[in-house]
Amino acid sequence: QVQLVESGGGLVQPGGSLRLSCAAPGSMFKMGWYRQAPGKQRDLVATIIGFGATIYADSVKGRFTISRDNDKNTVYLQMNSLKPEDTAVYFCYAQSTISSATDWGQGTQVTVSS
Repeated sequence: QVQLVESGGGLVQPGGSLRLSCAAPGSMFKMGWYRQAPGKQRDLVATIIGFGATIYADSVKGRFTISRDNDKNTVYLQMNSLKPEDTAVYFCYAQSTISSATDWGQGTQVTVSS
């Protein structure tokens, strides 16, 4: 099992920005973020694959940007123009190879509120 270290959550006002980070112990084939709001299922937010292909949920397109630093084995989620509906626990995930199991971080709380 891969240990993923997340950071960057917190409380921000609507329209504000936050950046989440997730560090893996080594090179990962795929990394990304899911989120889970209270009483709801865990949904994909964004993922980055291989050398940079990205996928975003429709609800965050144009506001969130996922990127990775391969030298640091770290993935970032830059979240701009945050809305109250973005409030959730954000979970980092990673797959070391195309066929390996998914590993999860412990989650970081993001709260968007005035």
